[in-house]
Amino acid sequence: MPDNPPAGHLDDDDYPAYTMGRAADLLGTTPAFLRAVGEAGLITPLRSEGGHRRYSRRQLRIAARARELVGQGTPVEAACRIIDLEDRLGEALRHNEELRRDEELRRDEEPRGRPDGPGTGDGR
Repeated sequence: MPDNPPAGHLDDDDYPAYTMGRAADLLGTTPAFLRAVGEAGLITPLRSEGGHRRYSRRQLRIAARARELVGQGTPVEAACRIIDLEDRLGEALRHNEELRRDEELRRDEEPRGRPDGPGTGDGR
């Protein structure tokens, strides 16, 4: 773990600030559930110097989504796959929108036809 004081990480969604027990309490679940989503590859907690799992706020939001799906009857492995696919879809949609904007900018920057060019009807 970094030697930086915790106050320096208050706004860092990726800082592993939560122990497994605290994370489970916040999510209203069990440490076993957090281990299961970790084993399924949905989140990979960092480890403290003593080897204990530590979770970030971003990881807790992902685990909360998994908890929601599991609460609706979805098996843990399937919930993890759904979340992975949702993330990939969101990323693809953002990328497509970026490509559309780039294409629009490119079209806006293309020179329009010259008014004195061929086919302007100057009679010659």
